[in-house]
Amino acid sequence: MEIGITSFVETTPDLRTGEVISHAQRLREVVEEIVLADQVGLDVFGVGEHHRKDYAASSPAMVLSAAASLTKRIRLTSAVTVLSSADPVRVFQDFATLDGISNGRAEIMAGRGSFTESFPLFGYELGEYDELFDEHLELLLNLQKSEIVNWRGGHRPAIHNLGVYPRPVQSPLPIWIGSGGNQESVVRAGLLGLPLTLAIIGGSPERNFGPLVQLYKQAAAHAGHDASKLTVGSHSLGFVAEDTELAADLFFPSTQAGMNKIGKERGWGHYSRASFDAARSHDGALYVGDPETVARKIVHLRKNVGITRFMMYVPIATMPHDQVMRAIELLGTEVAPRVRAELAKWEAEHGQKA
Repeated sequence: MEIGITSFVETTPDLRTGEVISHAQRLREVVEEIVLADQVGLDVFGVGEHHRKDYAASSPAMVLSAAASLTKRIRLTSAVTVLSSADPVRVFQDFATLDGISNGRAEIMAGRGSFTESFPLFGYELGEYDELFDEHLELLLNLQKSEIVNWRGGHRPAIHNLGVYPRPVQSPLPIWIGSGGNQESVVRAGLLGLPLTLAIIGGSPERNFGPLVQLYKQAAAHAGHDASKLTVGSHSLGFVAEDTELAADLFFPSTQAGMNKIGKERGWGHYSRASFDAARSHDGALYVGDPETVARKIVHLRKNVGITRFMMYVPIATMPHDQVMRAIELLGTEVAPRVRAELAKWEAEHGQKA
């Protein structure tokens, strides 16, 4: 079971002061968070791509590269790269560069993206959202497989017998599919035999996402892949503190602000404390509490949904940096050891890969 962090490198107003942190300061902070995650033994850190004022990371590979030479073992991934509006050649080159700097710790998580600001910014038609992703993913997988590329598509100029450099340390460079729970994207990942990360940020993980994991594995098996070897990740909201009620009280204000901001843009209902408390119940999608509570929920996710990589998304909106750092520290030093110990026992008893 891999355990890590995801961040969108948010720059929303501080709820206490109303001040907005600069992009430059927030970028430096997230590098500190990645370094700490490595030091406390977490497995992976993911940075999401956005192109709007309230997020600082328009180039995840650049942010991750800043941390690569300061870290030793943690894997470094986008979460996600908005592949529909990106040049796959440049994406591959950026992450191959990151792979070299980190000595083989880079990953690409490709997604269609739930925000659409990048389409007009880079000159892509939003109406071609799905078609662009399919074509760009096809090219990216070609780049993953071969140094010399011959490829032709409908939206990008053809590539005729050209080399793409630098080459990554890892062969192949890992490419994941990031999905919000769309059945089509889950089936696509399975048919291609690619690892999958699900954004599990609402509902019941077991009821709503367990069937998607099974669908993914069925699609993989149908295409001739060994489904038992495929990795399934979760991107889930969470926060850890020494005490469960303290964790909830610290995490709720920024979570409510973030959810209601996005909700206003998308027509969601009001996010209340009652919604928050319901979601942090044992069957909910919020991983908020003391180390034992959070560990217990992650173990439940592994056993009942089939998740093999858990990535805690913290924070969803601006929180004090020291609180975020403490949550990362507790996730690595207190939560992860509990999860690994419990799953090792479960594996020994049931003969299942944990």
